Amino acid sequence: MTPVRRRGLLALPLLAVLLTGCGIRATQVPTDFGPAPSRVPCSLAGPDLATQTSQGVPVQVFLLCRESLVTVDRTVRVPEGTPDARRRVMVAQGLLDELAATPSPAERSAGYTTRVPGSLTVSGPAPHDPEDTLRLGTPPSRLPSVALAQLVCTLSDSAATEADGSVVLGGPAPSPLHRYGCTEEVRNRPAGTTPPRSEVTEGAR
Repeated sequence: MTPVRRRGLLALPLLAVLLTGCGIRATQVPTDFGPAPSRVPCSLAGPDLATQTSQGVPVQVFLLCRESLVTVDRTVRVPEGTPDARRRVMVAQGLLDELAATPSPAERSAGYTTRVPGSLTVSGPAPHDPEDTLRLGTPPSRLPSVALAQLVCTLSDSAATEADGSVVLGGPAPSPLHRYGCTEEVRNRPAGTTPPRSEVTEGAR
């Protein structure tokens, strides 16, 4: 055995002693000290305090989590005795406001976000529009795809529409109207899927 190899073998026990003295256990297995994988549950442990303390009409809105749309509970305030037509618009506006609001701390911890811009307004049908029309202050075509998916899925399953899985949307009158649908594909891949739409003729119901 050469002197150089002998010195190398003698140095191994000394290195182990030094590591042990520093509180580090010597190991022959490579260790990866990378960050632990992130686990986002996309579900809340219990009812959010924000919804527990609110009073109003119970609704659900679609927020983004893990690149999919997930429902969360909200409430919308509507005065008693409000006529049905006005009630639809108030519910729709309340839903838009809830979609644009920053998620609660518990929701953010669970991974929920929203892409719906603030100050988005909605009104009822213009003359000759179908009675279930909702006209947005911003044309739907100008909204980001995820925001449009959130709006369509939230409105199409609410008291603001016929709750048949679709919603008639348009920009300010007299811009054209389209009936948008919320499909499973839209809910699962809102960033890469445009809600299916069909043209609505004037006065159609």
